[in-house]
Parts: sequence; C-alpha cells; structure tokens
Amino acid sequence: MVKKIINKRLISIMVLIITISSYVGVTVFLNKNNTVEVLSKYGSRGEEVRQIQTKLKRWGYYSGNVDGIYGTQTLNAVKYFQRKNGLAVDGIAGPKTLAAMGIMNSSNSSSSSTSSSDLNLLARIIYGEARGEPYTGQVAVGAVVLNRVRHSSFPNTIAGVIYQKGAFDAVADGQINYTPNSTAIKAAQDALNGWDPSYGAIYYFNPATATNKWIWSRPETVTIGNHRFCK
Repeated sequence: MVKKIINKRLISIMVLIITISSYVGVTVFLNKNNTVEVLSKYGSRGEEVRQIQTKLKRWGYYSGNVDGIYGTQTLNAVKYFQRKNGLAVDGIAGPKTLAAMGIMNSSNSSSSSTSSSDLNLLARIIYGEARGEPYTGQVAVGAVVLNRVRHSSFPNTIAGVIYQKGAFDAVADGQINYTPNSTAIKAAQDALNGWDPSYGAIYYFNPATATNKWIWSRPETVTIGNHRFCK
C-alpha cells in the first residue's frame, strides 16, 4: 500500500515537471536509476543554455549572443560541436554532449571529476611540448593526450599516455619536469573541460622538423601554429 502511494506521488511529480518543462522547451525523462534528466534543446531557456553558448562561443563554434535562449544559431553550433567531436549530431545537449563540453549535470558530474595531479601532469606536458605555441594549439596538445586515453590503442590514464615509451619528446629530454606557467594550466583545464581544437587527433608533429615518414602519412585534422594534428 505504501509503495503504491509512493509510486502515485512519483508519477504526479513527473507529470508536474513535464508540464512545467513544456513551457521552457526542455526534454525530461527518467534514466535507468529513476533520476530526472533535463536536456537542453531548441526552444530551451536558462542558465544551462547560457553555459553552452559561452563555451561554444569561446571555442569558435558559436557567434551569436549569450542570451540563454536555445535558438537556431545555438542549435547549429551544438550540431557543429557534435560533428567535430564524434558525437551523435542531433542538436540536443544531452548528457554526452554536456560532458564533452565540461558542463556538469546530475548524470555526469560524478564521472567527470579530475584530480589535481592529472591537471598538473597535463599542464606539464603542454608546457614542455607547446609553450610558445598559440593558446589554441596548447589546448590541442592537451586534447591529444585525452583522445589517446579514450582510444583503445593507448593506455587508459593520463599518466600512462604521457609516459608511454617514445610518445613525447618532452618526456625524453626532461622538459616534462619544468614547472608549467598559468597559460599551460589554463589550457590543460580547457582540454579537460572538453575543448578539442585538434578535432579528435591522436598525433601531432612539426612539419618543419619531422623526419618520420609514417607520421606524414596520417590524415590531417588541423594545423595550429607549428603543429600539424592528425589521426
């Protein structure tokens, strides 16, 4: 009897939430743990939309106003971000898209925390490999490390990727031990938050100095500063 009452109350609450959500243009559903997930999409308004617009504008995907309104420009910017980052291109800022942007919601906040040691190590490899490069290029180097962590051909930790034998010159020549500056730390944080200006690259090299024939054969994604990024 008590269980039936609780279930009726849960249903009533869900109906109320869905009714309210219809006025602000969001999608509401229960995930497998029976917790509510609210996804921003075309027509949505609010702080989450503002965060999405701020991130996408900073990263060059969005050129409109940061007004918290999920209009056509925001929709197209989200699709552009999804397409460039290997996500389902539906224009909806669901859990995976929000996680890729570094925006926390109830479904991804617990899995997206990163230790300060990982941040520091990522900043050190960025500083050792790319100081003097454009800021976007520094973030891209950090993104390459994280793309490798997610790739089946590489170790599945930041430390494992960075210290993999022969992976980075900065490790071989000791520059990994230099203290990173504030720019490298900021670039590392941006990479950890989901910005990937390398467009999914898992390699990069300097065309002016590279002698390895194999690396020249890799498909290019983008060139930033002195580095060519590739898959």
